[in-house]
Amino acid sequence: MKGKMWLTLVAGVMAAVTVAGAATDADAKRVRWKMHSAFGGKLIVLGEGANNVADSVTKMSGGDVTMKFFEPGALVPGTGYYDPVSSGALDAAFGTPGYNVNKNNAYAFFSAVPFGPGAGEYLAWMRYGGGEEIATEMYGRDNIRYNLCGVIAPESSGWYRKEIKSADDLRGLKMRFFGLGAKVMEKFGVSTQLLAGGDIYPALELGSIDATEFSMPAIDKELGFFQVAKHNYFPGWHQQSTLNELLIHKPAYDALDDAQKAVIKGACDANVMFMFTRGEGAQFAAMKFHQEKGVTIHRWSDDMLAKFEAAWNEVIADEIKDNEDSKKIWASLSQFRKDYAIWKDNGYLK
Repeated sequence: MKGKMWLTLVAGVMAAVTVAGAATDADAKRVRWKMHSAFGGKLIVLGEGANNVADSVTKMSGGDVTMKFFEPGALVPGTGYYDPVSSGALDAAFGTPGYNVNKNNAYAFFSAVPFGPGAGEYLAWMRYGGGEEIATEMYGRDNIRYNLCGVIAPESSGWYRKEIKSADDLRGLKMRFFGLGAKVMEKFGVSTQLLAGGDIYPALELGSIDATEFSMPAIDKELGFFQVAKHNYFPGWHQQSTLNELLIHKPAYDALDDAQKAVIKGACDANVMFMFTRGEGAQFAAMKFHQEKGVTIHRWSDDMLAKFEAAWNEVIADEIKDNEDSKKIWASLSQFRKDYAIWKDNGYLK
């Protein structure tokens, strides 16, 4: 009798140890990450996209990978996430590669290209034309895993207090401008600076800047630019489409199993679709709202667009002259666009 009781007790203890061990193994596979966002969580499209990624990863993984969204400034400054992700001080960050040009000017090409491709062509080059591979290699040098994780279609090309009647009207303006397009504007005597989204309105209101560009009309509407600048210009020659990124500390990413890595990719792929369609569906209402508030919507003349493009050709020649990464990326993108042209010119209505 005592022998049976002992065997029962031992069996019970072993079962408990097995269950505890299984729970420990399961817990060991679970990942709890903090994700910084360069965009405020309530901002339409951009902030929604960042939240969407964090939520999708958490839900799709069944909690195996929990990604917690943090507002700009809660962990690090809005655009200052590259080094923290590289060092592991941040697990992950959602932003756009153009915010990382202080590390390497070539990152700008993975964000937006003046007079560059629309969203479909841009994504095709990234995914099937070699762009994603180059980006992954570059970020990998600094212990960062790059993930293509969002896209928006054209932006407006600026909010101005005064109407711009000629290129001469640009000279001397102080303007918030992003990426490679900023270097084009500097050719016209514009003094440019890069400000995070939340810092633009106060600078515009106080007169620290005379004009700004940021994003699509629906996003700009939420930031209130229409209250202090009544001239909104199109098309967004500097950003016909803009890509977003999810950066992850590479050792943390490499420690994931294949299923967890697939969740990251799946969440980002889904977010590309979400941000593109969400953005396209929200612009016309915002533009009508701006008109109701007294904003004049302008379209640059063919002459002005030709001037911007000529300046861009000068900028790109300088960009690829001394940066081997920029040279490699531009060669890849240019060849893809050359090959793509037969499809674009014949497949689409002009």
